[in-house]
Amino acid sequence: MSHPRKLVFRMVMILLMVVSIPLSASQAQGGITVEDATVAVNFGQSITFTAKIKTSTPIQQASLLFRGVHETVTRVETVQVAEDGSVSFTYDASLNVFPPFSQIVFWFQATLADGQTYTSAPITFLYGDNRFPWREMTQGNLTVHWYAGDDSFGVSALNAAGAGMLAMSEVIPISLTEPVNIYIYSNVTDLQNTLMLGGEEWVGGHANPELGVVLVAVAPGLGQSVEMESEIPHELAHVMLYRSLGNKYDNQPAWLLEGIAAMVERYPNPEYARALEIASQNNSLLAFEDLCTSFPADAGSASLAYAQSQSFVTYIRKTYGTSGLGRLTTAYGDGILDDAFCELGATNALGTPLGQLDSRWRENVLGQNTAGVAARNLLPFILLMLLVLVVPIWGAIDLLLQRRKRANQSK
Repeated sequence: MSHPRKLVFRMVMILLMVVSIPLSASQAQGGITVEDATVAVNFGQSITFTAKIKTSTPIQQASLLFRGVHETVTRVETVQVAEDGSVSFTYDASLNVFPPFSQIVFWFQATLADGQTYTSAPITFLYGDNRFPWREMTQGNLTVHWYAGDDSFGVSALNAAGAGMLAMSEVIPISLTEPVNIYIYSNVTDLQNTLMLGGEEWVGGHANPELGVVLVAVAPGLGQSVEMESEIPHELAHVMLYRSLGNKYDNQPAWLLEGIAAMVERYPNPEYARALEIASQNNSLLAFEDLCTSFPADAGSASLAYAQSQSFVTYIRKTYGTSGLGRLTTAYGDGILDDAFCELGATNALGTPLGQLDSRWRENVLGQNTAGVAARNLLPFILLMLLVLVVPIWGAIDLLLQRRKRANQSK
């Protein structure tokens, strides 16, 4: 990816983000006017909503309603309205979490003294992690955010993101218009804390495909480019897969999603090859049937699962082409993921059960059962040799039988 032609750069140094958006009355909402609506976010702790509700008729009851833009359940909280129409409500975001950098929509509802209920227009705001002084840089539909490192750090991150998008475009059709936001924490601890405050538990990188948000941990320094070109493309792949597959994304096996994501890393984890070698020698490889719905919880087995998935999906791509991967995602997307369908999906897509694909991968990539592989490879030549020799052999046998017959007759 070439240097960005135009870099949009800004620095926001805030400890508490306040989004203030005024609303005016309209006949569509009728009966109430909401003014001076603001939201104060203390990430991971609280969200405070304030506004003034104006009406020509006394308010009997008022409520605040809010939810994540991708949620189906709306939270409803009763609010007390002061004489001047002021309302304020503080939501405990430490117990009832929202994902980091998600969009939240809220609105007010009021029942007046005449028994009529009116609803205000909705307001949307970003529930951002405002504990850090984020900087940002944009090119196309990609925006990177970071708080440690100089301008070159942001440029390197954009370059890594662009390389990831290019690699994914060779696997699936991707969108270059829908925005993607990449947040780079300077250490794993900061990222872990953010994920925990947002109800997540994984410690490496993290993608929220539905939100188009990627979170990674990369420390500024000599190794930053290698880390970026591994972590950012991996997490971007999940966003692009989700956007390509839609509601079929959740039906995909874990080994397929993570295998594709690991495959597009420019610098795959160097421990992958070593982990595969040790597990192959110790006969402790994981069966892919066991990696369909989820990966193991313990770190060692999870790392091996990632290593296997990257190697396995790369083998499938080399054997069946990119179209083969496409057939796999389509086949799995049309079913309900369970152990039985995980086996059947591979059969439907590639004509080979998952267990047999697993065996072939172990033989061809890891060199297991080399005697069996050699015999299978030689089988066509053996059959041909038998066909070539069967005629003269049969002739020789027939000639021998004829001689014995004549000899018996002459006695």
